[in-house]
Amino acid sequence: MSNQHKIYLLAFISFLVGTSQFIIVGVLDQIAASLEISLSKAGQLVSVYALSSAIGAPFIMMATAKMSQRAQLLLSLVIFSLGIFAMLLFQSYLLIVISRMVVGAGAGVFVVIAYGISAKLAEQGKQGAAMSNIAMGFSLALVLGIPLGRLIAAYSTWQTIFWMIGMLSLLSLVVVERNIPKTRCEPPVALRAQLLYFKQPKILSALGITFLFFISYSLINTYIMPLLFSIRPISEHEISTILFALGIASFIGSKVAGFLADRIGISPALLRSMALYALILVLLCFTSHSLLLSSLLLFIWMSAAWTFGPTQSIHLASIAPEASGILLSLNSSFVQFGFAIGAAVGGISIAHFPILALYAIATFFVLIALSLLVFSQKRH
Repeated sequence: MSNQHKIYLLAFISFLVGTSQFIIVGVLDQIAASLEISLSKAGQLVSVYALSSAIGAPFIMMATAKMSQRAQLLLSLVIFSLGIFAMLLFQSYLLIVISRMVVGAGAGVFVVIAYGISAKLAEQGKQGAAMSNIAMGFSLALVLGIPLGRLIAAYSTWQTIFWMIGMLSLLSLVVVERNIPKTRCEPPVALRAQLLYFKQPKILSALGITFLFFISYSLINTYIMPLLFSIRPISEHEISTILFALGIASFIGSKVAGFLADRIGISPALLRSMALYALILVLLCFTSHSLLLSSLLLFIWMSAAWTFGPTQSIHLASIAPEASGILLSLNSSFVQFGFAIGAAVGGISIAHFPILALYAIATFFVLIALSLLVFSQKRH
């Protein structure tokens, strides 16, 4: 197997990992019904995954720092697979939550190590393209994974999707063991050294913006199916079409991010994407009578959200180029923290208020993030 094919292999596994995270959103109603729990409790499966990925993965990597990256990659796939199959074997909500945490930890380790290995496998000067393939695999989970998973669940059960992910992850484990070479693991950056970056106001505010923005994003993304069902009954064909369109929107947004950052600058791109994102959320509050209008607005909303994400990564990398790896790692953790808090806040909201209140709460968080961005730019 050539090095390029090995990179594609890692990208495919990244697709599996991304699907395991995002597919919950597409079948949230089915999970709630099968476990006989509320949508609010089902939504917490998103929170525990994100928290485990943000907190558990760094600790696993520090504990295995003396292992080769190949060994770490294999370990991450073992942890990931165990968590997937545990989800299928357990019927208790609490045990499924624990299983979901195991999946999140394994997935978090895999993504970080896959980025590092892909860069080493790539030809000189093509490391960025190799790493973008890993990110592309994750993005394709939104474009193809969620609608495909929903389609499968329509004719079977949500467990079928995870059986498929589990079997493919075991197959991937065997292929990785046979084809990925041993590489030296980079020494981890001490926690104390990472904490020093929080003393820099510009970095701290940037991470705060990431955190607040993804709270807002998770509030809507986690409960997007219940929000659509609140408009009117929707057929499985309509659901799959909408989910596929939203996946395409995320892909478009990620491509637009690089174009805008180069053409108009990083800060203007951030401001415009966040302003458009906030405007769409306000408009969504008034289109609950129309599935077509809501779907079109959600398409623009998703594009704006995925324009912000990569642009914010570029922004952080530009603040301290000599520490871009650490900052991007910290940014990834804050994204997952935002996902966790957003899903939790959304669950509390739909348990006590009408579901459309999610749009207002999400608008509140993104406006705080936007204000912080404006204040930070004026200050620095």
